[in-house]
Amino acid sequence: MTDATHEGAKRHRSLLTVDAQTKKRNAAEARFKVYGMVAILAGLTFLVVLAVSIIRSGLPAFSANMVQVELTLSQEQYAEAEGQLFKTRAYADIFNAAFTAELRERGLTTEFDPESIERIIGQPGATIRSFYRANEDQLGQPVTFNLPTASRIDGYFKGRLLRENVTDSRFLTLADLDLADELKEAGIIQSQFNWTFITGKDSSVDNPGGAGLGASVIGSFAMMLVVLFLSLPIGVAASIYLEEFAPKNRITDLIEVNISNLAAVPSIVFGILGLAVFIQFAHLPQSAPLVGGLVLTLMTLPTIIISTRASLKSVPPSIRDAALGVGASKMQAVFHHVLPLAMPGILTGTIIGLAQALGETAPLLLIGMVGFVAREYPDGLVSAFMDPNSAMPAQIYTWAARSDDAFYEKAWGGIIILLVFLLAMNLLAILLRRRFERRW
Repeated sequence: MTDATHEGAKRHRSLLTVDAQTKKRNAAEARFKVYGMVAILAGLTFLVVLAVSIIRSGLPAFSANMVQVELTLSQEQYAEAEGQLFKTRAYADIFNAAFTAELRERGLTTEFDPESIERIIGQPGATIRSFYRANEDQLGQPVTFNLPTASRIDGYFKGRLLRENVTDSRFLTLADLDLADELKEAGIIQSQFNWTFITGKDSSVDNPGGAGLGASVIGSFAMMLVVLFLSLPIGVAASIYLEEFAPKNRITDLIEVNISNLAAVPSIVFGILGLAVFIQFAHLPQSAPLVGGLVLTLMTLPTIIISTRASLKSVPPSIRDAALGVGASKMQAVFHHVLPLAMPGILTGTIIGLAQALGETAPLLLIGMVGFVAREYPDGLVSAFMDPNSAMPAQIYTWAARSDDAFYEKAWGGIIILLVFLLAMNLLAILLRRRFERRW
């Protein structure tokens, strides 16, 4: 009997012994951890490569090679230039003559002519003309102008254009590069932070150095205000009704399914809807930020409704039951207890929806908010919403579609500014969630 018991005990395995099946499970778990680490490292690698590519390609847009020139325009020269048929050309000729005389006084060794000056600096006539028209009291006095170099010269100093790739043409010659190098050594051409890129407006295709994102930023800001003041109250009100008050029947089920489907509809469909309803039917002004905000409101509403309903569902039912148990009405229970607890999720979903709308391009292009309409700043609050303007993503798309490498560089710089806005909005969402979050 004792021997039989001893033999049976031998057949039982110890808990401390790792059998083959346990080894197999441990190996599978170890492999899964390795797969997860590899996936995380791959994602971080792609993120770093993307960030480095954007920063490396976009940072040159924030600097510009400028020429500081002192010009004294007399009253007679001003009157003569204003009397010419091509006024901008007349001001450019005056500038070229004055700048040529200054360079010869400095004793530059490189041979040059007025055409070389134009190929290096471009056409400064419009800038000079606008300044003296707005400041006629400066006539007869020395004025220092800070003028951008031509796009090819700017690209030469930034490395976009290599000397060995330059052939003599009416746009640029090797002698022009020699003169530009000498002007750089003399301190006449200096690299400066390009404030025009941040505060300026879109320019013509032959003036990439004067192109800026400022007017488009105002257009995007006006659209975001429209989206915020329309989508937040409508989306939250619809969510509260569907989640807390609406009866559960086929109609509400159909509404919920359609809201979920609308969240997956391509944005270009909303652009076609906005074109048909707001412009062709309602006759609202084309390319206006108001119309863009209305289109983006339609696109953002499903996201806000879904996130708000999820936040309301996350509030424990005991909160509702406790409020109703002490005599509160259904509305008081929702607005005094449930809604404050769901507010962090509601604000987070709203800001994420706004960030998504900020980066949309396709619906804005369909309603005419292309980049080249952002040529002027709005005159006031009403014009900021009603006058034609563009938005940051549409402006970036327009620059990227142009053939000049300088505009392509501007597009990368615009992406950096857009990403800064998006990161700021997501940071705000995190701060609001932590500020209003309550634990129970």
